[in-house]
Amino acid sequence: MATYEPKNILITGAAGFIASHVANRLVRNYPHYKIVVLDKLDYCSNLKNLNPSRPSPNFKFVKGDIASADLVNYLLITESIDTIMHFAAQTHVDNSFGNSFEFTKNNIYGTHVLLEACKVTGQIRRFIHVSTDEVYGETDEDAVVGNHEASQLLPTNPYSATKAGAEMLVMAYGRSYGLPVITTRGNNVYGPNQFPEKLIPKFILLAMRGLPLPIHGDGSNVRSYLYCEDVAEAFEVVLHKGEVGHVYNIGTMKERRVIDVAKDICRLFGLDTEKVIRFVENRPFNDQRYFLDDQKLKRLGWAEHTPWEEGLKKTMEWYTTNPDYWGDVTGALLPHPRMLMTPGVDERHNWTEEIKSLSSSPVEVSTTAPATSTQSTIDAPQKHPYKFLIYGRTGWIGGLLGKICEKQGISYEYGKGRLEERSQLLEDIRNVKPTHVFNAAGVTGRPNVDWCETHKQDTIRTNVVGTLNLADVCREQGLLMINYATGCIFEYDAKHPEGSGIGFKEEDTPNFTGSFYSKTKAMVEELLKDYDNVCTLRVRMPISSDLSNPRNFITKIARYDKVVNIPNSMTILDELLPISIEMAKRDCRGIWNFTNPGVVSHNEILEMYKKYINPDFKWTNFTLEEQAKVIVAPRSNNEMDASKLKAEFPELLSIKDSLIKNVFEPNRKVPSS
Repeated sequence: MATYEPKNILITGAAGFIASHVANRLVRNYPHYKIVVLDKLDYCSNLKNLNPSRPSPNFKFVKGDIASADLVNYLLITESIDTIMHFAAQTHVDNSFGNSFEFTKNNIYGTHVLLEACKVTGQIRRFIHVSTDEVYGETDEDAVVGNHEASQLLPTNPYSATKAGAEMLVMAYGRSYGLPVITTRGNNVYGPNQFPEKLIPKFILLAMRGLPLPIHGDGSNVRSYLYCEDVAEAFEVVLHKGEVGHVYNIGTMKERRVIDVAKDICRLFGLDTEKVIRFVENRPFNDQRYFLDDQKLKRLGWAEHTPWEEGLKKTMEWYTTNPDYWGDVTGALLPHPRMLMTPGVDERHNWTEEIKSLSSSPVEVSTTAPATSTQSTIDAPQKHPYKFLIYGRTGWIGGLLGKICEKQGISYEYGKGRLEERSQLLEDIRNVKPTHVFNAAGVTGRPNVDWCETHKQDTIRTNVVGTLNLADVCREQGLLMINYATGCIFEYDAKHPEGSGIGFKEEDTPNFTGSFYSKTKAMVEELLKDYDNVCTLRVRMPISSDLSNPRNFITKIARYDKVVNIPNSMTILDELLPISIEMAKRDCRGIWNFTNPGVVSHNEILEMYKKYINPDFKWTNFTLEEQAKVIVAPRSNNEMDASKLKAEFPELLSIKDSLIKNVFEPNRKVPSS
């Protein structure tokens, strides 16, 4: 593989966090390269970030905006620039919700100016465009395969949308004008010098000041973190070994929930997490997980070197040594930072008092599951002789199970092993010594089941091989396995017509083969019948009281332009997940239709949404035939007979009553008449 040797490099946004570490590294390691850095010194930039390079003869700083075509053209020509590393961007997602036009201006228009200058001058041999993992959109919570460089771009917020738009321009200039472009997409980065609007420096500074650590939502969102020096080395590798026209993920397989990051920082400072952590209102849309396949860059010779514990300790030590590095940043330390980049922000606002008020204010988002109708047997916190081993830590159901265990005082741990690796599962069981195992892991597709149609081996590996492997290991160890399956293996037929009230029973043979996802779930359910240690729970169209969760059926259909209108059986997780724990205690086995009794249609749910949440909400319907034109795989529609579950738990509410009690009443925004 040929190694590229630049001569004169322009680094945009180099007084910012990541770019400054890259610039300092290149200046230090390659004294024969000329490094010209361009930065307009926005609120999150700091010239001090470049102090290690400023005395060097091969370093030059220029203050200016990439949106200035005259300046960019002038620099390319007068400095004989042959290589551009384009980092300059607005990057804070919270700000993009309130000032999205500024993101379009900086991230798209600014990139366009640079590309056009490269085309006009005709002297650029490498254009490295720095993008983000967020352009892929949310990764499925149970995905075992990360987004690779050819994965579809599905941005979910204004920030990531502008970065995806910039990528399209970069790709177009590469194709249309032969510009030698390379794109990188990276996970979260942390370390010294980072402006404290970002999670880790924000929490460190708040902990230093004895202030609460505000967490968006319930803290279950998962992110991957890389230490800044490892990332700087990655860019060094891409610069010299990256191939023109290629995209490179800069990522790590090691993931952490936001709540766990907060707890790790509390431990470093010796703080009581129960007293310090505060849960606040979530972002308008907060992706649950980003997960990258990092193998392509590793094949170029890059590897992550800094363990999480070491990197976090180094970062903490830097901030404690440099507490005033960024000056007065109290506005950035708010749960939802003020638009520091926007003219007109009220600088006189007492932000410190607003942050302190979190100490005495009620928690805005509970960390525990809402109360259910099975109070006497399920909700009472008490010491239990149980210990649960849960698989599906990053998934929706798996995360909720952990919270319910905490509420009930049940000891639990999340499995670390991959389901398809028998030795890893045995090691988990030896280490945890569980009384019960819960399997909430599985591939449902990202962003939906259509993904499974083109990733059949990945789907089989987790949904079939992995599930059977875990069931077999549990049987060998004498353990009951609660397996969260799906009811999307049936469709209305002549014996179970729509609207008849005749639901599919546990003993009925699956009749829906429209999607590959459903095929794998039906296949594994049939095979699990030979394992008497398994309790299979058929979940359908899950709904919870968290209407910000993108996996929530209500959240999904409320965002669609058009919906079908078909009655279906559904699962209210707030009511039924605690019941699943009670089923483990009662040693329930076999197959159970795990839905609330009865059916509810799309229109009926949206009418409730309009009545309780948004009286101005409007939607339109379309037919199954019209729906088929915009999806890859057909969807299951059915009614399931929940009489077996109702007999075991007589207090179980009907689907419509449970929707009102557990979902819409707790979220009511429209005053009751």
